[in-house]
Amino acid sequence: MSQDILVLGDRKFSSRLLVGTARYPNNELMLNALTESGTQLVTLSIRRIDINAAQEEGGILDLVSDAFTLLPNTAGCYTAKDAIFTAQLSREALGTNLIKLEVIGDDKTLLPDSEELLRAARELVADGFDVMPYCNDDPILCMKLADAGCIAVMPLGSPIGSGAGIRNPYNFRIIRERIQIPIIVDAGIGTASEAAFAMELGCDGVLLNSAISGANDPIRMARAFKNGVLAGRDAYLAGRIPMQFHATPSSPTQGLVSSGSSHSK
Repeated sequence: MSQDILVLGDRKFSSRLLVGTARYPNNELMLNALTESGTQLVTLSIRRIDINAAQEEGGILDLVSDAFTLLPNTAGCYTAKDAIFTAQLSREALGTNLIKLEVIGDDKTLLPDSEELLRAARELVADGFDVMPYCNDDPILCMKLADAGCIAVMPLGSPIGSGAGIRNPYNFRIIRERIQIPIIVDAGIGTASEAAFAMELGCDGVLLNSAISGANDPIRMARAFKNGVLAGRDAYLAGRIPMQFHATPSSPTQGLVSSGSSHSK
């Protein structure tokens, strides 16, 4: 059987779990958690790190760039203009055209600004970027982002850092039906069962950060997420039985021995 591969543009990954690098108490724990998760693609905020310091020996880029593919993001941007500028800085500094596009609407909800996001996505695609936009779980928006040339969409399960899981699975099912590019659920996943559920809905991957870095035991939680994503993907590919109102016996009823049957000696 061929290996189950996640394809993002011209890049291929055997792991469908994407992990962030923020909020760990130290870099050693971060590296151990990333390794235990099995991830191959890690994200980091360009606006929130000192690029020069990060590239020095022992800096975060020095530690992760050899072992993992970097997915820089535009976290902290509130306009298309700022996000485009940040993406261009990222490409110049890191030598990658891969970008996780974030354009936030306000400080209170941290929800995406769909209008600015779509504008930025179109301009970055035209500029040669491989764009993976963090967006609302809006099927119409996801269709427009796919039409704009994004290599994946990253709808939120629930607000960033909430740990509330996927609040609207019906929208995810619609998105899966309507677009062909990968769907990676981003934000709100709190535990491994929620990651498995996302994969069972047909998502192609899961991105998370604080669910691991904020856990009591980040290493164990990283392993749990690795296994949850694998189990959910297998369940989706296997195809669950239909849900129905009445019971259906799991054992055949034909040929049962009745209480009145006679037996020869």
